[in-house]
Amino acid sequence: MSIDQRTRWQKDVRPLRPDDVFDGVLVEALSQRAALAGRGVAYKGLPPLGLDVDGRSLTLAESDGVLQLGPGLAGAEVVAELDAAALSDLVQDAQSTMGLAMTSRVKITRGSLDDWIGWEPALRAFLDGRKVHETGDVAFADPDGGELDLGRRFTVDDDRGEMAHFLTEAGFLHIGAVFDSDEMAAIGADIDEWIGRATPDDGESWWAEDSTGHSQAVRVLSFAEKSEALRELLADQRLQWIAELTGDGHEFRGGAEGLVKPLDIVKGLSDLPWHKDCGQGRHSYMCNSLTTGISVTGADRLSGALGVIPGSHRANTIATMRDRQLDLQPRLLETATGDVTVHCSDTLHRAHPPVERPRKVVYTGFGLPPLPGDVIKPNPRYSREARAELTDVTDRIEAADNADNEKRFRATSSTQ
Repeated sequence: MSIDQRTRWQKDVRPLRPDDVFDGVLVEALSQRAALAGRGVAYKGLPPLGLDVDGRSLTLAESDGVLQLGPGLAGAEVVAELDAAALSDLVQDAQSTMGLAMTSRVKITRGSLDDWIGWEPALRAFLDGRKVHETGDVAFADPDGGELDLGRRFTVDDDRGEMAHFLTEAGFLHIGAVFDSDEMAAIGADIDEWIGRATPDDGESWWAEDSTGHSQAVRVLSFAEKSEALRELLADQRLQWIAELTGDGHEFRGGAEGLVKPLDIVKGLSDLPWHKDCGQGRHSYMCNSLTTGISVTGADRLSGALGVIPGSHRANTIATMRDRQLDLQPRLLETATGDVTVHCSDTLHRAHPPVERPRKVVYTGFGLPPLPGDVIKPNPRYSREARAELTDVTDRIEAADNADNEKRFRATSSTQ
């Protein structure tokens, strides 16, 4: 019951020139996966995509069920202007279409940002061989072949094989009563302390703004380094057994983040919209890692519970919003204090805004070990400093959209 979906080695990542991509990578991909990618483009109804890179340009478009590459931009309905390094990262899955927008490395000069982001699954079909998800591709079965109960809540004493099967099928777990209320009170007090210490330019926190214009810290980075109480819990076997669940050799990452979910947040990265943890890129190098949430105060539909879309970890779909064509249905994971949630890094999930009570949660996780022969290289775009800078990400995304149509997270508030 493996959830390891990796297809690339980090040691192979290298700077590619535009000529390497236009005359090599894309031509080779076309010879192998033109039909697979073309099917995805047709199914999604994607407009022709033009790439404008340092004096070279081409257009990707579907015709007669296959993807075709054409010179120039005359037939392109959406055009992305980017430099050689950004193109290199895109074709090697170091950054996604959304990741480039989030880091101000692409400008949309024709069409909309939604058009650009919508191409991501088709690009992964083209470059990585991942079929674009179609209605009916994902079904759920229990170990005996019957219908899987997606509402099941486990305990630490339940059969690990059943939990592994559920995680493999659904992409998430809800484990009840892992930690007690006293332990959570101590963690909650540490979150309050470090949220109180945070400053906007400390590089250690995320900030958000409410409807009155008041700005406040909502996430403490590197929280395990700051909270002794949390370090003790992270080392506890009540949590560490999750690493052995699927048999993929997951390893504890050692880090954690402490979050508060205040009421009335209207700007900033607090109540995150539907997304996958690989939404910025690197699916083929990291998925599936296991993101683990420790429910410090509990969460229900009034206090901003976590939402997940079962089976979405098995679907090559848009990773930074909920695709309106997606046939998989969301669920709300309402937790009690001390519960633990686990979701695959490729599972669509979101933080619902609290409407009556705020909540607190700690996120940590377990990553896959390096592939045989791979060499892990630190990526500065995913460093603590880079993560802290994401506070102003909405402004960066808007800047990438030349049409300024504000479609960037259209499904955030209108869908669940």
